[in-house]
Amino acid sequence: MNDALRAQVFQRLHPHAYLDRFLAEGVRPDGREPREWRDVSVNVGSISTADGSALVRVGKTILVCGIKAEIAEPELDAPDHGFIVPNIDLPAMCSPKFKPGPPSEEAQVLSERLNDALVRMDVLDQTYYRWTRSAYPLVGPVWCLYIDATCLNYDGNAFDAALVAIIAALGNTTLPQATFDTDASTTTCSRTVRVPLSLNKHRRIAGLSFGCVGGSVPTLLVDPTSFEEPLLTSTITVIVDADGGIVCVERGTVGENDGGEQQCLASQGTGSLEKCVLVAKERAVILHKLFE
Repeated sequence: MNDALRAQVFQRLHPHAYLDRFLAEGVRPDGREPREWRDVSVNVGSISTADGSALVRVGKTILVCGIKAEIAEPELDAPDHGFIVPNIDLPAMCSPKFKPGPPSEEAQVLSERLNDALVRMDVLDQTYYRWTRSAYPLVGPVWCLYIDATCLNYDGNAFDAALVAIIAALGNTTLPQATFDTDASTTTCSRTVRVPLSLNKHRRIAGLSFGCVGGSVPTLLVDPTSFEEPLLTSTITVIVDADGGIVCVERGTVGENDGGEQQCLASQGTGSLEKCVLVAKERAVILHKLFE
């Protein structure tokens, strides 16, 4: 048995010890340092049949996001508000950890987190939810945007990648020019004239995720991979807007919490959570430039 095969067997049988030995040397299995982010690339307009789309790569994690706009009736208590319906799909083809069938619990949780982040920040300009607001402020349909993000290859940190893909796809979205006939209660959409979707550019957001690892070398990792995620004791996600403001900080437990988070944060010194926020702000500047 050669050394490469021995390493693969050891990684498979003893993943915690395998990661621990790397972290003891100040490096991660993929060659990065604990606070080193993976490269990110964004390609918009990748789906010609969608109203807006984007393809995002975060290291080996690849997601494609497509947006389709449909006309819908507004809620009675919010007649001038449209809808966004984000959904993320983690199919079996993207990773062996996912099985065929209905959406996994992880995919449903990610969809809820994405929806909460987008709604909380009001990324879309409400005046573009409906095209007749100034003339008919209390009547007429609104736009419903179906946002579907599909993972093509999964290597961890799907939330950050999906949020980048969604914001980039929204910036690429155009809607057909539409008119509403109040007498006939019908809507007519132009086949030739399209209007760019209006975004609150200062409210565009980016997610930056961290993971806490316990063991003999408690370490705070940025941008965890699919190998590292099951070994984390907890996660921290910082959502940052285009002006560098903190939208929210999410903390969650991943596996069996053996005190690894406390050890991890304690090893970073006092103000470790504040350090996460500062690191997230620095990284967010780079991500927001991708949307320009």
